[in-house]
Amino acid sequence: MSEPTSVYQAYQGNTYLFGGNAPYVEEMYENYLANPGSVPDSWREYFDALQHVPAVDGSNAKDVPHLPVINAFAERAKQGGTKVVVAAGADSDLGRKRTAVQQLIAAYRNVGARWADLDPLKRTERPEIPELDPAFYGFTDADQETVFNTSNTFFGKESMSLRELLNALRETYCGTIGVEYMYATEQNQKRWWQQKLETIRSKPNFSAEKKKRILDRLTAAEGLERYLHTKYVGQKRFSLEGGESFIAAMDELINDAGTRGVQEVVIGMAHRGRLNVLVNTLGKMPGMLFAEFDHTAPEDLPSGDVKYHQGFSSDVSTPGGPVHLSLAFNPSHLEIVNPVVEGSVRSRMDRRGDPKGKQVLPVLVHGDAAFAGQGVNQETLALAQTRGYTTGGTVHLIINNQIGFTTSDPRDTRSTLYCTDIVKMIESPVLHVNGDDPEAVCLAVQLALEFRMEFDKDVVVDIVCFRKLGHNEQDTPALTQPLMYKKIGQHPGTRKLYADKLAAQGLGETLGDDMVKAYRAAMDAGKHTVDPVLTNFKSKYAVDWSPFLNQKWTDAGDTAIPLAEWKRLAEKITTIPASVTPHALVKKVYDDRAAMGRGEVNVDWGMGEHMAFASLVASGYPVRLSGEDCGRGTFTHRHAVIHDQKREKWSEGTYVPLSNVADNQAPFVVIDSILSEEAVLAFEYGYASNDPNTLVIWEAQFGDFANGAQVVIDQFIASGEVKWGRVNGITLMLPHGYEGQGPEHSSARLERFMQLAADANMQIVQPTTASQIFHVLRRQMVRNLRKPLVIMTPKSLLRNKDATSPLSEFTKGGFQTVIPEQNEAIVKNAAKVKRVIACSGKVYYDLVKKRTEKESTDVAIVRVEQLYPFPHKAFAAELKKYPNATDVVWCQDEPQNQGAWFFIQHNIHENMLDGQKLGYAGRAASASPAVGYSHLHQDQQKALVEAAFAKLKGFVLTK
Repeated sequence: MSEPTSVYQAYQGNTYLFGGNAPYVEEMYENYLANPGSVPDSWREYFDALQHVPAVDGSNAKDVPHLPVINAFAERAKQGGTKVVVAAGADSDLGRKRTAVQQLIAAYRNVGARWADLDPLKRTERPEIPELDPAFYGFTDADQETVFNTSNTFFGKESMSLRELLNALRETYCGTIGVEYMYATEQNQKRWWQQKLETIRSKPNFSAEKKKRILDRLTAAEGLERYLHTKYVGQKRFSLEGGESFIAAMDELINDAGTRGVQEVVIGMAHRGRLNVLVNTLGKMPGMLFAEFDHTAPEDLPSGDVKYHQGFSSDVSTPGGPVHLSLAFNPSHLEIVNPVVEGSVRSRMDRRGDPKGKQVLPVLVHGDAAFAGQGVNQETLALAQTRGYTTGGTVHLIINNQIGFTTSDPRDTRSTLYCTDIVKMIESPVLHVNGDDPEAVCLAVQLALEFRMEFDKDVVVDIVCFRKLGHNEQDTPALTQPLMYKKIGQHPGTRKLYADKLAAQGLGETLGDDMVKAYRAAMDAGKHTVDPVLTNFKSKYAVDWSPFLNQKWTDAGDTAIPLAEWKRLAEKITTIPASVTPHALVKKVYDDRAAMGRGEVNVDWGMGEHMAFASLVASGYPVRLSGEDCGRGTFTHRHAVIHDQKREKWSEGTYVPLSNVADNQAPFVVIDSILSEEAVLAFEYGYASNDPNTLVIWEAQFGDFANGAQVVIDQFIASGEVKWGRVNGITLMLPHGYEGQGPEHSSARLERFMQLAADANMQIVQPTTASQIFHVLRRQMVRNLRKPLVIMTPKSLLRNKDATSPLSEFTKGGFQTVIPEQNEAIVKNAAKVKRVIACSGKVYYDLVKKRTEKESTDVAIVRVEQLYPFPHKAFAAELKKYPNATDVVWCQDEPQNQGAWFFIQHNIHENMLDGQKLGYAGRAASASPAVGYSHLHQDQQKALVEAAFAKLKGFVLTK
């Protein structure tokens, strides 16, 4: 065989259309004729092209009879190539070229972005992409003026010469905007992008006033950075210089969003450019920022935070009306604010009755290295289209300065071509745009927002720019990036380039300089740089947080409910419609609950929890419960969602009793989350941060897995109030208990929460009865204290009859921070008690059993149900009941270096009587939370319970 004369011929030799596949191809073609959307995109593109080949009779008919199709494919298979076989006498070479033209169009739509002009620094040559070269398909210069059918494009012509077509394709897909969208499954989305881009060839057509506005925003972006650089030399601010087009993008996005009916924009971003956004987008007074640099700003929080972590909110005027802007507070942990923002947005959507997110827009700003590197992004993206977490699509903006701290070598930065490739997992389109073309940046933002509003999907604008200074202003980036920073040093700046461009267009020789002087004057005067900021506007959807500020944890809450109300609610939530057939096991659960509701038997944990929810929604407090398997409950105790065993469709046949409590009840929402801890918990924190009137609960599948969300717990839940003054009433349910299930299914790491507990920042409880979970859940809403509530929930106690409660405990009383000794005989003979055992959690029931076995009458057992804030008054009252007790023992299931022991001993000691000794009974210190060997677990459990009654050993502290 002779050597192929062209790349295209070589391509033919490896085609997938070889003879053995002809029946398969014929069948697929028949399917295409019936429904073009039923075949894969690659085949559809090919078959679309085939329709432009003349039919046997020379007509332009697109449909083809069945038998000729078979014959055509059989013949071409014999020939071993992709040439289109047509009737005798037809121009087969022209037919091949027509097909190749369609392949060329498809290539530019698919990979044109790889040849786009995106890098302002022009550090590398454009890559060679054979598919974009006409020669790849066998075209020569002689074909340049040949006219081909282009009716499947949006260039405005039914036919174009090859030269015209190439120019149009390159302008559209290889200019300063490169768009990736062809991986989308939905054909209508691909055609949408083709229509939007090809109609205008990816070129904006802005008015003179619009161009001046863009230059004004570039001037503001550059002006602030240079002002701060000279006024506060060497101070960290994480400059935006090199990425000034981002401020123009934000301006365009907010104004366009307002025009489209958006009323709230919630922004999450890291530190790069944050101060610029605060001043030049949200309208924070420059004087306020200067005060933070000068250390003259108010410092009225217990901790506070650095200026580039601060949040802010304002109301600005747009062509469509007022828009409320919120910039979320965030820590330095990159990208972790993203799911927090999404939760805040979902909360606002729910409050507005806006299920599609047409009135509330989430905007997330990322760095290129962090977007590709931080796993929380994958978790957050995975939430995007799920029922419980969707926010109607997020606009993502990447400040792509092509470097992560000191890493810019593409061999090290990531394992993907683009930093945005992660979004392909949810088929989000990506618009890569050169930051030195601010008009293209604004056009990209317009298109992105329009797509989001049309399709309710995430979309990404990747602004490729650079970082003029180092990671911070004390950094010397040339140490590790000499070539990059040589290029940066020669760059005149985006504002200068654009000002010169507008001057050349006749918009004013001094326009740029005049704007620079005006901005400098505004800085000197400390005036607003965003006009107009609405200072007196207040939305009817704004939340009044004042009732929830400066509350004390000791404030009482009336959590009992009247007996008549109990019975009414119990009947409602235990009645299953006749049209729903529950599983036999679920029916038994609900039958038992009905008996509990009538007071015939004690109430168990599941019923106590359900009644708390029912009473809250009946009183107007929404309940939102999410987590892995939380509809059923990890330990099958909840069954909040009843699945009809006779349903015929997977998407139907569920019944939620708690959604049928009353006609005018508040919503009850239970969500089986994706398999994620970090993003889901952060989302729920964000939701609770914007709604103090909803009981927001995140439940871990096992409490052990909460450490997958440790960043959220550390940076937001534990410290958000002392750093940023943000109160939050989120509730965590963390199954915890030592029952021989091994190191990863025993401990919710109580000690970590105890270590984080300070400044009355949270509530940590370990309830041991059904009535206690009922009261503590109601307490979280009924009183106005909004602090995170961490509940160590049980496992075996869910079905332990000793942990059930009589009906009277729900209609009277409240949550007990300390539960006294329950044995009446011991209480009556308190003078005989020689030892008080204090404990928390499941171990209480083991201790009671052991005391019964030993027939001990001189040992009292006191349960500490609230571990933080420690209930000093209640605990001291219990110890005073036993004046002759010589010993106080703290007993716990956890190892000595874990659990509550190291964090509670000083509280116990403080409340002991003079002369009393404090000892410890529990597992020895361990590197692992629990053992994996069943027999060893049993031996340890037996030993720690016996030690609680034995002579004090080891560490003993005397009062």
